[in-house]
Amino acid sequence: MVIGSLYVFKVLFLVVLLAAVGMGVVEMARAFAVRDVRVPAPLVLAGLVAMIAGAYWGGPIWLLGSFTITVLALLSRRMFQGQDGYVRDATASVLTSVYPALIASFVPLMLAKPDGADRVVIFIAVTVCSDIGGYFAGILFGRHQMSAISPKKTWEGFAGSVLACLICGALMVRVLLDGQYWQGAIVGVVVAACATLGDLVESVIKRDLGIKDMGTLLPGHGGMMDRLDSLLATLVPVWLLLAVFVPM
Repeated sequence: MVIGSLYVFKVLFLVVLLAAVGMGVVEMARAFAVRDVRVPAPLVLAGLVAMIAGAYWGGPIWLLGSFTITVLALLSRRMFQGQDGYVRDATASVLTSVYPALIASFVPLMLAKPDGADRVVIFIAVTVCSDIGGYFAGILFGRHQMSAISPKKTWEGFAGSVLACLICGALMVRVLLDGQYWQGAIVGVVVAACATLGDLVESVIKRDLGIKDMGTLLPGHGGMMDRLDSLLATLVPVWLLLAVFVPM
């Protein structure tokens, strides 16, 4: 359904994107609330709608403007609630407006291109390959722990991620965008690195908040943010690399 909406009716895909990221925003707000940090989810969601719409129909300038207004609204709203805890709450609110809201709004920037659907498919597919390659390589060959932040991650798993992303990136950039194999390979290597960092960043956030998962939406997998973490980390690098390698 998601892939079909990309090629048949792009606006429908934006609705899917808005729903997924919107759930992520709510999960972030609830996670911060565990430590009594207040994030006004409705205001961040309004900003998310403005950023996605602005990026798709107006481009980077409208995205930047929508984000700036969202941040100013968040800072001003918290100001009228008193000074105690202002920096703490304001910082968490701005963080949520960036991660995931602002970063996710680069999807409509990519999608607005004539070949935008192909670019989005490449971004999603290569990132998914990072998870798949890392999982199977880690299960079969994992011996050396990568970081204490995420004990299950191993260097062997990371090598599997790199290999899977390299192959997927090279093939998809060549087939879908008529780019060069080496360009797709670079995209794949960058995705593997960024996806791994994205997983670790969210793990740090959860450890600091003292929670295991961001939510319970997906039994056995956690919440929506637990699925979006690697996608958010790879989105902007892929957008930039594809814009350089295969400009319109």
